[in-house]
Amino acid sequence: MKKLFSTLLAKEKKPVKGLMAFEWVVLAYLFATTVMLIFCYTHLLHPGEMIFGRVKTLIIMALLWGVYRLVPCRLTVLLRVVGQMAMLPWWYTDTYEFNRILPNMDHVFAAMEQNLFGCQPSLVFSEAMPWGIFSEPIYLGYYSYFYLILAVVMMYFICRYEDFVKAVSVVLGSFFAYYIIFDLVPVTGPQYYFNAIGLESAKQGVFPDVGDYFLQSREMLPATGWDGFCRSLVRSGAVHEGERATAAFPSSHIGISTVVGCLLARLCRKRGKWRPMYVFLPFFVFLCMATVYIRAHYLVDAIAGLFSGLLLYYMFYLLFFHENRVRR
Repeated sequence: MKKLFSTLLAKEKKPVKGLMAFEWVVLAYLFATTVMLIFCYTHLLHPGEMIFGRVKTLIIMALLWGVYRLVPCRLTVLLRVVGQMAMLPWWYTDTYEFNRILPNMDHVFAAMEQNLFGCQPSLVFSEAMPWGIFSEPIYLGYYSYFYLILAVVMMYFICRYEDFVKAVSVVLGSFFAYYIIFDLVPVTGPQYYFNAIGLESAKQGVFPDVGDYFLQSREMLPATGWDGFCRSLVRSGAVHEGERATAAFPSSHIGISTVVGCLLARLCRKRGKWRPMYVFLPFFVFLCMATVYIRAHYLVDAIAGLFSGLLLYYMFYLLFFHENRVRR
């Protein structure tokens, strides 16, 4: 324990004077969405809260930068990372404030789903396999989302600290890339849209335009599968309260999980130990299946999430892991 604390508090040989790469990512997204906020101000329902959230982000960033400058060590670097990652749930709800002022596009995506697959996979999947032996691992995979991200980020912190900030920058860059899409593409997913139009309408392939229905409503379909422990975790008050009628296309659950999976594979390759990947992969597979099974996403969202995750990983990997471009 003493060795751990001495490592965490040991002064860094070359402290970073300015902002770190992941903080520049946050600022870039903050600036872009602030411009959007200014142009859309009169149409937004809670512009004051959105401005306050941005001010709070800047204050947190400045305070943690100041703490790091006073005590430049691994622990204060970790605090800077935690401070920004802790804001991700707020940034997620912020996307809802933007996209609900735009015309809802679920009828377009549901029709696309119907044309591609001849049915609605989110309805067929859950109804065909409702048993607890199947649904519980599926829900567990979905619930593990943030824990997978946390585990991979902390593995970099513990096992390959020299790449820790770069890995965090890749993760945050990917998150904000998805948030930009969610700001501009208002798709809520089957759990909201099918509740709005009725399950019978969805099964018959009738997908009306609901207009500004989601400007006020946050009601969703009942949970699918067996009413077990893992399903109750996903549908628990804290998780359920964080949900918004937003962020369906593409699936960021799959996209971000793909990104952290690629980061984990890189770490395993560097260390020559692949056991963490064997643990990660079952959760990843269940999570991917869960996005459609619990009706959070259309199947086209899930497919787009997988391919966009791979694209974002390689894009941000080239940006942040290029030794001559980004310092730490």
